[in-house]
Amino acid sequence: MWHLLAPIFGCLAQYASAHGGAVNYTVGDTWYPGYDPYAPQEAQDLADWMPQRKWTTNEPIFQPSNLSLACNFPGTPARASIPITAGATITAVYYSWVHTVGPMVAWMAHCGADCRALDASAAAWFKIGEKGLQAGDIETGDWFQKTFSRWDGAPSLWSERVPAALRPGKYLIRHEIISLHSANKPQWYPECAHLEVKGQGEGFPGEEYLAKIPGVYSMDQPEINIDIYAPEVASRTEYKIPGPPVWTG
Repeated sequence: MWHLLAPIFGCLAQYASAHGGAVNYTVGDTWYPGYDPYAPQEAQDLADWMPQRKWTTNEPIFQPSNLSLACNFPGTPARASIPITAGATITAVYYSWVHTVGPMVAWMAHCGADCRALDASAAAWFKIGEKGLQAGDIETGDWFQKTFSRWDGAPSLWSERVPAALRPGKYLIRHEIISLHSANKPQWYPECAHLEVKGQGEGFPGEEYLAKIPGVYSMDQPEINIDIYAPEVASRTEYKIPGPPVWTG
């Protein structure tokens, strides 16, 4: 099993000093490793068991047009894939997540024959889940990102379901946190992993569900170029997550 074969890199304390990212995944009772940007890179780059695309810093991306927005920097393809049956849940595990305001979006993209050959910035992405403002106002309300943040040393867990109707194949999954705590300076934190989806589904999202990353966000969007502390914004009780609707199959 993967959790027996894959070494655990680094130390959780490394994540406490800055921001964060998806450091591993679980499907059912099986654990799959993520890339550790603070561990020796060569061993991870050559690892046949690594399903997550390479990322080298947990610092944010600030530009919505940055090519690294797709799968972080450098986004080098992984050598392995996480097997999952359509309809099952995958959980991304984070440590020391400290921000509390902004949406969280899970995306997938079909790779074709091989995810290792896919340029993520040219892929057609579709949402499988999104979590935003759950109650209260924009500045101080109950965002899922606030609930997601843990201060007791426990991991932060983000679970999403792969649509049961999705046709089998090779896919990227992309977990993206957008933090809006800095006025008019959004921060993106994306990571991608390779999936091998199995099942009997025949569905696939239509054009109205698809988007390019970068391309789906811009500083012209008031939900992105936002000052959550401005009086006319802070007291609002609704926040529309940009991009296409979620495809549930």
